[in-house]
Amino acid sequence: MNCIKSLTIIASIVVSIIPDIAKAAERDLSCQLSFTTTEWSIIYASAAGRGTVTCKNGESMPVSISAKGIGLTAGKWEVQHGRGIFTDVATIDNVLGSYYGVSANAGMAKAGSAQALTKGKVSLMLTGKGEGFDLGVAISSFTIIKRAEIK
Repeated sequence: MNCIKSLTIIASIVVSIIPDIAKAAERDLSCQLSFTTTEWSIIYASAAGRGTVTCKNGESMPVSISAKGIGLTAGKWEVQHGRGIFTDVATIDNVLGSYYGVSANAGMAKAGSAQALTKGKVSLMLTGKGEGFDLGVAISSFTIIKRAEIK
């Protein structure tokens, strides 16, 4: 009798954690962002651009990008061939929204940059090469919205 109670308790525990295990497995969709942006900053930083999110399951989505920040910054910059890697994504729509982070930049002429951002459980690591100049530290947001496809 005690054996049946023990098995019932164990079965109840296993059944209760299966959805959590399934949710964790579902958040393994590999997605990347390719983008270009134009940025400027004088204490307040602003950037705008376009890109495409592509996932390993074959889905893709055209996106618009905007970034805002405030801190001790100055510069004008264009990021070309920017790349982003998302983590903890279950569906392509999980990449949409605003990500937050702290950035430190120093660059003249041609240089590269990297930034780690987060939005709840979803994280985004950005890298890019650009032209221009940029110097400073800022707290920033990076927003991705779905862009209408041009046909």
